[in-house]
Amino acid sequence: MKPIQGYHLIKPEDLSWRLSNLMRIPNADYLERTGSENLSARLWRYPAKSAGTLHKHIRQEEFYFVLEGTGRLCVGDETLTVPRYGGVLVGPDQLRQVFNDTAAEVLWLIIGAPEELEFLPGTKTKPDMSLIYPVDPTQLPKELTGVKWPPKS
Repeated sequence: MKPIQGYHLIKPEDLSWRLSNLMRIPNADYLERTGSENLSARLWRYPAKSAGTLHKHIRQEEFYFVLEGTGRLCVGDETLTVPRYGGVLVGPDQLRQVFNDTAAEVLWLIIGAPEELEFLPGTKTKPDMSLIYPVDPTQLPKELTGVKWPPKS
Protein backbone atom coordinates (compact mmCIF):
# COMPACT_ATOMS: atom_id res chain seq x y z
CA MET A 1 0.00 0.00 0.00
CA LYS A 2 1.43 3.30 -1.03
CA PRO A 3 1.13 6.42 1.12
CA ILE A 4 -0.45 9.55 -0.34
CA GLN A 5 1.76 12.41 -1.42
CA GLY A 6 1.29 15.81 0.22
CA TYR A 7 -2.09 16.41 1.85
CA HIS A 8 -5.80 16.61 1.06
CA LEU A 9 -8.11 19.20 2.63
CA ILE A 10 -11.67 17.88 2.82
CA LYS A 11 -14.42 20.42 3.46
CA PRO A 12 -17.97 19.53 4.55
CA GLU A 13 -19.34 20.68 1.19
CA ASP A 14 -17.02 18.18 -0.54
CA LEU A 15 -18.76 15.23 1.11
CA SER A 16 -21.21 13.14 -0.84
CA TRP A 17 -23.84 11.49 1.37
CA ARG A 18 -25.37 8.18 0.30
CA LEU A 19 -27.35 5.34 1.86
CA SER A 20 -25.43 2.17 2.70
CA ASN A 21 -26.29 -0.80 0.49
CA LEU A 22 -27.85 -3.24 2.95
CA MET A 23 -29.12 -1.21 5.90
CA ARG A 24 -29.82 2.21 4.31
CA ILE A 25 -27.77 4.23 6.84
CA PRO A 26 -26.71 7.69 5.54
CA ASN A 27 -22.92 7.94 5.29
CA ALA A 28 -20.23 10.09 3.72
CA ASP A 29 -16.78 8.78 2.80
CA TYR A 30 -14.12 11.32 3.76
CA LEU A 31 -11.28 9.66 1.91
CA GLU A 32 -12.83 8.33 -1.31
CA ARG A 33 -11.34 11.11 -3.45
CA THR A 34 -7.90 11.07 -1.83
CA GLY A 35 -6.72 7.75 -3.21
CA SER A 36 -5.66 6.53 0.23
CA GLU A 37 -4.91 2.82 0.29
CA ASN A 38 -4.04 2.83 3.99
CA LEU A 39 -7.01 4.36 5.78
CA SER A 40 -10.78 4.63 5.51
CA ALA A 41 -12.92 7.24 7.29
CA ARG A 42 -16.68 7.77 7.09
CA LEU A 43 -19.34 9.76 8.88
CA TRP A 44 -22.44 7.70 9.65
CA ARG A 45 -25.80 9.25 10.64
CA TYR A 46 -27.84 6.62 12.47
CA PRO A 47 -31.53 7.58 12.49
CA ALA A 48 -33.69 6.75 15.51
CA LYS A 49 -34.37 3.00 15.87
CA SER A 50 -31.87 1.88 13.22
CA ALA A 51 -28.93 -0.49 12.83
CA GLY A 52 -25.98 -1.03 10.52
CA THR A 53 -24.77 -4.39 9.28
CA LEU A 54 -23.60 -7.12 11.62
CA HIS A 55 -20.08 -7.74 10.29
CA LYS A 56 -16.38 -8.28 10.87
CA HIS A 57 -13.31 -7.58 8.74
CA ILE A 58 -10.53 -9.49 7.06
CA ARG A 59 -7.65 -7.36 8.42
CA GLN A 60 -9.03 -3.88 9.15
CA GLU A 61 -9.15 -2.47 12.68
CA GLU A 62 -11.93 0.08 13.17
CA PHE A 63 -12.15 3.02 15.54
CA TYR A 64 -15.71 4.09 16.34
CA PHE A 65 -16.08 7.67 17.66
CA VAL A 66 -19.37 9.33 18.67
CA LEU A 67 -19.66 12.97 17.55
CA GLU A 68 -23.34 13.57 18.43
CA GLY A 69 -25.74 11.64 20.63
CA THR A 70 -25.14 8.46 22.59
CA GLY A 71 -23.72 5.55 20.62
CA ARG A 72 -24.62 1.89 20.95
CA LEU A 73 -22.44 -0.90 19.60
CA CYS A 74 -22.51 -4.67 19.90
CA VAL A 75 -19.06 -6.28 19.89
CA GLY A 76 -19.21 -10.05 20.14
CA ASP A 77 -21.65 -10.82 22.96
CA GLU A 78 -21.29 -7.40 24.64
CA THR A 79 -23.43 -4.31 24.14
CA LEU A 80 -21.53 -1.08 24.71
CA THR A 81 -22.88 2.41 25.38
CA VAL A 82 -20.51 5.07 24.05
CA PRO A 83 -20.94 8.67 25.24
CA ARG A 84 -20.47 11.71 23.02
CA TYR A 85 -16.73 12.06 22.27
CA GLY A 86 -16.16 8.48 23.42
CA GLY A 87 -14.62 5.84 21.21
CA VAL A 88 -14.10 2.10 20.79
CA LEU A 89 -11.32 0.31 18.89
CA VAL A 90 -12.42 -3.05 17.46
CA GLY A 91 -10.14 -5.73 16.00
CA PRO A 92 -10.91 -7.31 12.62
CA ASP A 93 -11.93 -10.69 14.07
CA GLN A 94 -14.73 -9.27 16.24
CA LEU A 95 -18.32 -9.42 15.03
CA ARG A 96 -19.77 -5.92 15.49
CA GLN A 97 -22.89 -3.86 14.82
CA VAL A 98 -23.62 -0.19 15.41
CA PHE A 99 -27.23 0.51 16.26
CA ASN A 100 -29.41 3.31 17.60
CA ASP A 101 -32.18 2.36 20.04
CA THR A 102 -32.92 5.98 20.98
CA ALA A 103 -35.35 8.56 19.56
CA ALA A 104 -32.53 10.91 18.45
CA GLU A 105 -30.08 10.64 15.55
CA VAL A 106 -26.51 9.59 16.42
CA LEU A 107 -23.48 10.76 14.39
CA TRP A 108 -20.44 8.46 14.31
CA LEU A 109 -16.99 8.90 12.75
CA ILE A 110 -15.66 5.44 11.87
CA ILE A 111 -12.01 5.12 10.86
CA GLY A 112 -10.43 1.89 9.65
CA ALA A 113 -6.95 0.70 8.75
CA PRO A 114 -5.48 -0.85 6.78
CA GLU A 115 -7.90 -0.18 3.93
CA GLU A 116 -9.24 -3.46 2.57
CA LEU A 117 -8.33 -2.93 -1.08
CA GLU A 118 -10.59 -5.72 -2.29
CA PHE A 119 -13.57 -3.45 -1.54
CA LEU A 120 -12.38 -0.42 -3.49
CA PRO A 121 -14.12 0.44 -6.79
CA GLY A 122 -12.43 -1.12 -9.80
CA THR A 123 -11.00 -4.09 -7.92
CA LYS A 124 -10.70 -7.10 -10.23
CA THR A 125 -11.19 -9.83 -7.62
CA LYS A 126 -14.01 -9.80 -5.12
CA PRO A 127 -13.56 -11.04 -1.55
CA ASP A 128 -15.35 -14.00 -0.01
CA MET A 129 -18.24 -12.12 1.61
CA SER A 130 -18.79 -14.92 4.14
CA LEU A 131 -15.58 -13.67 5.82
CA ILE A 132 -17.23 -10.27 6.36
CA TYR A 133 -20.78 -11.53 6.94
CA PRO A 134 -20.51 -14.94 8.67
CA VAL A 135 -24.16 -14.58 9.80
CA ASP A 136 -27.16 -12.67 8.44
CA PRO A 137 -25.84 -9.08 8.26
CA THR A 138 -29.33 -7.55 8.39
CA GLN A 139 -30.39 -9.09 11.71
CA LEU A 140 -31.12 -6.53 14.40
CA PRO A 141 -29.78 -6.56 17.96
CA LYS A 142 -32.14 -7.59 20.77
CA GLU A 143 -32.45 -3.92 21.78
CA LEU A 144 -34.38 -3.31 18.54
CA THR A 145 -36.78 -6.26 18.86
CA GLY A 146 -40.02 -5.38 17.04
CA VAL A 147 -38.42 -2.58 14.98
CA LYS A 148 -38.71 -2.73 11.18
CA TRP A 149 -35.31 -1.80 9.69
CA PRO A 150 -34.04 -1.16 7.04
CA PRO A 151 -36.72 0.98 5.43
CA LYS A 152 -38.02 -0.11 2.04
CA SER A 153 -36.14 1.66 -0.75
